[in-house]
Amino acid sequence: MSVANHSLPAQTLDLLDQLTAGIAVLDRDACFVHANPAFIELTGVARLRGRPLAALGVPADALTVLIERVRTDEGTLSLRGLGLDAREPPLRVDVAVSPWVDGGCLLELRPAGLDQTYPPRLSESLRGLAHEVKNPLAGLRGAAQLLKRRVAEPDLQRLAELIIAEADRLGALTDRLLHPGGKPHLTAVNLHEVSERARALIAAEAAPTLKLARDYDPSLPTVRGDADRLLQLLLNLMRNAVQADAKSILVRTRAEHAAVIDGLPVRLALRVDVIDDGTGVADAVRDTLFLPLVSGRTQGTGLGLALAQEIAREHAGRISHCSRPGHTAFSLLLPLEQAHG
Repeated sequence: MSVANHSLPAQTLDLLDQLTAGIAVLDRDACFVHANPAFIELTGVARLRGRPLAALGVPADALTVLIERVRTDEGTLSLRGLGLDAREPPLRVDVAVSPWVDGGCLLELRPAGLDQTYPPRLSESLRGLAHEVKNPLAGLRGAAQLLKRRVAEPDLQRLAELIIAEADRLGALTDRLLHPGGKPHLTAVNLHEVSERARALIAAEAAPTLKLARDYDPSLPTVRGDADRLLQLLLNLMRNAVQADAKSILVRTRAEHAAVIDGLPVRLALRVDVIDDGTGVADAVRDTLFLPLVSGRTQGTGLGLALAQEIAREHAGRISHCSRPGHTAFSLLLPLEQAHG
């Protein structure tokens, strides 16, 4: 069945429409399922839903070739400086095409020459969303501070402190998304401390029946990284497990000698495994799980794992996964020494 015969979840449509990058979803017949306002503004073509790729005019031929290559290679491909002749005045854009569910694809456009790295980082596409959440975060933090002053029970005070700390962390994250030129805040990070913070947050927001276990290697050294970003990575992996109806989640740390990250050998790496007993990864998304807007859940946004993988790459690392019903493991590898080829 074609993707065009499925309506995208309202939550996904809302998210797409807030992104500053031009995003369109095409079905297996290369017909438009949805195009966000940024995509329509860039192309100068309105009312694209249900229309074929040819509605874009001259660029359609080049895009058709790119889409066919993506279907064959099952990876993201890019094209620089594509001319959009339907616009007035004409505009050149950089294009990225990624595989999507049921043989469809995700088409992303942005004006040519904005950045030398392509495909664009996910956080670039989230800048508009970061702007929208910044003010509500400040209100949330203020409410938590009032709550902390008014409650006497220690457990409630700890929960209020947890909210304040999360609001501060998310505030810093939105600042980083709004100002992507800034460098990550790199320090010596104890992965066990980061993991314990993630466990505390998941315990506060998940059902009380969820079992959270740990299996740490106490001999692991610190790793140089951004603690807040690594916390976000672990939270995304653990929330993914919760959303897969896991009854238990295990966080395990190990040292891995002679590791391989993106095909390059690393003498020593740190590995963090997030293992759950949930429903597992659906076959339809197994090979595209870390791409933006790919989700195995009807109401999923498909951003959590994509952002987690981006954070791993910021640290020269990589997330992999293996899954079967009742046992799913997402494994983060972070090099202690630079990869070499």
